[in-house]
Amino acid sequence: MNIAVNTRLLLKDKLEGIGMFACESLRRIVKAHPEHTFHFIFDRNFDEQFIFADNVKPIITFPPARHPYLWYIYFEYSIPYVLNKIKPDLFLSPDGWLSLRTDIPQVDVIHDLNFEYHSDWIAKKYQKYYVKYFPQFAQKAIRLATVSEFSKGDLQNFYHIPEEKIDVVYNGSSDKFVPLSRDRQLEVLARFAMGCDYFLFVSAIHKRKNLENMLLAYDAFKESTDSDLKFLVVGESAGLQGDIQRIYTNMKHAGEVRFLGRLSSQDLADVMASSVALMYASLFEGFGIPILEAFAAETAVITSNNTSMPEVAGDAAVLVDPYSVEQITEAMKRVALDTNFRNSLIERGKIQREKFSWDRTADLLWQCVEKAL
Repeated sequence: MNIAVNTRLLLKDKLEGIGMFACESLRRIVKAHPEHTFHFIFDRNFDEQFIFADNVKPIITFPPARHPYLWYIYFEYSIPYVLNKIKPDLFLSPDGWLSLRTDIPQVDVIHDLNFEYHSDWIAKKYQKYYVKYFPQFAQKAIRLATVSEFSKGDLQNFYHIPEEKIDVVYNGSSDKFVPLSRDRQLEVLARFAMGCDYFLFVSAIHKRKNLENMLLAYDAFKESTDSDLKFLVVGESAGLQGDIQRIYTNMKHAGEVRFLGRLSSQDLADVMASSVALMYASLFEGFGIPILEAFAAETAVITSNNTSMPEVAGDAAVLVDPYSVEQITEAMKRVALDTNFRNSLIERGKIQREKFSWDRTADLLWQCVEKAL
């Protein structure tokens, strides 16, 4: 059987949430099913690390799809052209996009519908594209997968997709995330945090990630304690503008905040395992992979009480109202100052993390493909 796969987000050293989902699930699927041929379709030159097995046949087509106009050209002209040439039994897209101009059966993974909630979370040109085309993609797919029960509910409520057409395929976390000895942690602290313990924020800086309220909470935490904890921000800093820039500039303790930019996967794992707590009080998540990464690294987690985050965190994190600076501040104080409480969160995290793995993700995604076939 021939299966075509949209692999445009398999980018060396640039794998974020959806790209990681594609990489980890496809790696396992192609190795587990050597009887099938997988045609990986890239929108630019690819790295050989993503050709996971001999049954993967790479194809490069153009243009690089990183803009609404190019998305349209790529998925409505380039992809149908390729599919017509290779005539696969199925087209699998792990990043949400499908082609409306092909009759090849398609399976789509739509991770979340955050753009249906707040039009100011992303640039208007992207928002218009998502709102116009993602309902059509959802209807076009012969089967859908998504990464949480919360997102499954959104697909049913917004796009009226029947429940029986949607499979929940949870994310996993990298095996690089492991606990570190205290001696190793001290080396990490010296390298990244001037030798001090710290709270950690991990994400590209977007409006919905709520860094503003976490910075305000950190300032309040510093004002009400004599703690020397720093606040480390890991992720692309291109979003450090507007309200975020204004709040950061006006912070009394801005000098205690360090923006580290994008880190290597190993450095990120080390920084996670050495932190007092992961700050993940996002306004909206379809899943929230850093929560699992923190559990694996045996780090405490402060996260939000909305969207998918309680589903992922279970009872192993402090859940807060992400709009309440006071709640976030109190959670930071409790986790930082009460060692027994922090350790109890870590112990519960060890249990919660067992519910998720990339092996399970791959198995569930393949089951979705088999149902479609």
